[in-house]
Amino acid sequence: MGTISNQAAIVGIGATEFSKNSGRSELRLAVEATLEALADAGIDPAEVDGLSTYTMDNNPEIELFRAIGGRELKFHSRIHYGGGAACAPIMHAAMAVATGVAKTVVCYRAMNERSQYRFGTGHTPPPVPTAETAHYGWYVPYGLISPASWVAMQARRYMHNYGATSEDFGRVSVAARKHAATNPKAWFYQQPITLEEHQASRWIVEPLHLLDCCQESDGAVAIVVTSVERAKSLKQPPAIIRAAAQGAGDDSQMMTSYYRQDISRISEMNIVAEQLYAQAGIGPNDVQAAILYDHFTPFVLPQLEAFGFAKEGQAKDFIREGNIEMGGRLPINTHGGQLGEAYIHGLNGVAEGVRLVRGTSVNQVAGVNNVVVTAGTGVPTSGLILSPA
Repeated sequence: MGTISNQAAIVGIGATEFSKNSGRSELRLAVEATLEALADAGIDPAEVDGLSTYTMDNNPEIELFRAIGGRELKFHSRIHYGGGAACAPIMHAAMAVATGVAKTVVCYRAMNERSQYRFGTGHTPPPVPTAETAHYGWYVPYGLISPASWVAMQARRYMHNYGATSEDFGRVSVAARKHAATNPKAWFYQQPITLEEHQASRWIVEPLHLLDCCQESDGAVAIVVTSVERAKSLKQPPAIIRAAAQGAGDDSQMMTSYYRQDISRISEMNIVAEQLYAQAGIGPNDVQAAILYDHFTPFVLPQLEAFGFAKEGQAKDFIREGNIEMGGRLPINTHGGQLGEAYIHGLNGVAEGVRLVRGTSVNQVAGVNNVVVTAGTGVPTSGLILSPA
């Protein structure tokens, strides 16, 4: 059976600054990040022959391609489900490279998600419902109108099942902000928080405080993928794509999978974790660091459990013991995550995974052999395992 494991590598990463008002178009942001990523790799923009992004990105592939001086575009793809796509463009790029469809693929995400529009505002179903948006007719009339409100339902069930508390969620935020505080590129650079400050922050939707919710950011990130063989002659140490997977679970809906037998679990992440470990031929004990999608803190706990870092219902104990901070068993979101660095729909987390493999993170974990990176939760999702050559 064929595999994409160890066939492709991330060889370049680039990003704009992260802000609340970029002052320029999303296309310009995408171009800036892409050119920086290509320069990081030492690859001429004219060599790019593949592009992959999210369905939610507003930059048409051909516009970006023309703007960077592209010549022949042989592959392009888009992945749905918002932040659930974060790792999937890299998976698609790896498949394109492994099969010879393309040689140099850029994955990108650019957004003015604070200055031009905001994902955190209430949801209004469109005048003509689709199969996807029709579901919201069962929630919006009853006040479940925002991502925070949708997550709150599942968070409350998780608390009920396993005895987790708001303070347990808060410890995730405290760790993220602690890591962001030493990252000069993070929006919350030099701005750590205490657990007391988390608890004192205003309610958004109980049990979520303001500091349980990720940022709304302007910015862009780009990732360059090529073959492992070619990576040997490029500027940077490659981050080998050891495993890449997508997954959707039982009765998946967009952030509102309330009809499952157990809504406290994240079924799709269990599916992704199983695939990643099988492709890479490793288990949780072989992973030294993780980038876990943290748009809302409660969803970090079941991710730790899905990947076997903690037993079911015991992620709270794992976190209480300090395991997700520097020096712990599994430092997570060493860049500050989407809570502390920026919310670029998770692609900035992929870039941090690459830095951990390269040994260049501002919060570097020693002896990194494998890094798990995850995408959005509450939706069909994706994941990666990155390793040094």
